[in-house]
Amino acid sequence: MSPEQLLYAESHEWVHVEEKDADKIATIGISAHAVEALTDLVYMDLPAVGATVTSGEPFGEVESVKATSELYSPVDGEVIEANTELPDNLEILGTDPYIAGWIIKVKLSNVDAIGKLMDHTAYEKMCCDS
Repeated sequence: MSPEQLLYAESHEWVHVEEKDADKIATIGISAHAVEALTDLVYMDLPAVGATVTSGEPFGEVESVKATSELYSPVDGEVIEANTELPDNLEILGTDPYIAGWIIKVKLSNVDAIGKLMDHTAYEKMCCDS
């Protein structure tokens, strides 16, 4: 996945949605902009498989030497997979945030939240304007 193919939340999470066995599955991560702003990541808390996530609500957190930041779900659904290798290898977020750095996969329960996300161009504009 390239950054140009993804959708983005204002809180800097990215989403890639694909169909799998008649379900819509969203892969979620955080953008390179977010990783750069956080710098020196030291801890990540992930939700358990089976947890329910709600658009705009926290599902975990990432901590850097600067601060702790909540991770917000850009979609509604059930966590079907978590990247359990990530908390012990946070450097992956700095080197490959869009492929190996995915955080969770969610089986969507409501696709309406997808329409509220930004495409890459709008996200880049938001990042440059702030």
